[in-house]
Amino acid sequence: MKCIKNIGVLATPKGNKALCGEEQGNVLLLFNKNIIIDNEIIADILDYVPESFSGEIIDAQNSLVTPGLVDAHTHLVFGGFREHELQLKMQGVPYLDILAQGGGILSTVKETRKATEEELYTKARKEALEMLKSGTTTCEAKSGYGLNLQDEIKQMRVAKRLNDTEKIDIVSTQMAAHAVPEEYKNDREGYIKLIIDTIIPETKKQNLAEFVDVFCETGVFSVEETRRILLAAREHGLKLKIHADEIDAIGGSELAGELSATSAEHLIAIEDKGIKALKRGGTVACLLPATSFYLGKNYAPARKLINAGVPVAIATDFNPGSCPCNSLKLCINLANYNYKMTPQEVLTAVTLNAAAAIDRADKIGSIEKGKQADIVIWDAANLDYFCYRFGSPMVKKVIKRGELQNIGLY
Repeated sequence: MKCIKNIGVLATPKGNKALCGEEQGNVLLLFNKNIIIDNEIIADILDYVPESFSGEIIDAQNSLVTPGLVDAHTHLVFGGFREHELQLKMQGVPYLDILAQGGGILSTVKETRKATEEELYTKARKEALEMLKSGTTTCEAKSGYGLNLQDEIKQMRVAKRLNDTEKIDIVSTQMAAHAVPEEYKNDREGYIKLIIDTIIPETKKQNLAEFVDVFCETGVFSVEETRRILLAAREHGLKLKIHADEIDAIGGSELAGELSATSAEHLIAIEDKGIKALKRGGTVACLLPATSFYLGKNYAPARKLINAGVPVAIATDFNPGSCPCNSLKLCINLANYNYKMTPQEVLTAVTLNAAAAIDRADKIGSIEKGKQADIVIWDAANLDYFCYRFGSPMVKKVIKRGELQNIGLY
């Protein structure tokens, strides 16, 4: 047994499903409470520490306490980085020119294919532990840089190994439909068949992912191609995600709603009909403010989505090309400033709604009796200060599955 005592403010959403509309901002604020943890589970939230309690005491020192953060969209496992592209982007070099110079996503595919499983594990482990130190206790990890059976499986095996060996929980997503690889540039139908007939079935056979995601975008995969891939995934018992409306509103968000996808992600260019489709389908809108920041692009219409009754989650989109950022804390600040979301709405977006975006809202995402004890103690006195400060991780202590983590010093 453990007890977190001397909590200044306990801030948490409530429930086992995504919150939308006005409910997204209905965060419970409790003062001077004590959390009792039994093994990995929150056993109770009390006004006092029972006299008979003899377990470990974790002193919150009158600080802000929240659920552990949930990062619902990352590309955690990949080979190499692409830092050399940044200055080209700053000079206005178009992406297609960068691609022609050997950069872009295909360069990451090359590095990922070249890397051994052990090399990918070592690299991804470093990032995952950095995320844990920053308050992220669960994260999603997409494949999509192998773009063939062998290397997609390799990426997902690394994600599974991280989940099995490290404290942070990893939820795996198969994303072979991230791009068409070079060897299939003149046979995209052949690559789609490889995904449908081979990669998805093998993913399921080896139990390496829970979700399948498709990049539904101009020049990548069309709505009908996306539909075929996602329906094949559903036939194999895998849940659905869609990269939609990042650049053009070609119908990805409408398809997400039609198929009741668990989440639709990016949504910078989403139109009213797409918003209505997400609401009908019960799909979580997973927004990625750090990607907009890094690329100097528009921000997704978070306020419009919330007002329309669509639950909004916030994630990092950590990847080597369009968002080399693994900090959900930075995304919290960006969402507050650029999406005009309240601190309460943002907290829900990176906890309960993010948990719903990876089908975990019944287990994590809030501090409630019976849920997994994933909890962060922040160097903040209240939620406003938590969102006000940027550029600092602000983490004092991380409790994952009821265990106090040794997060070290920055």
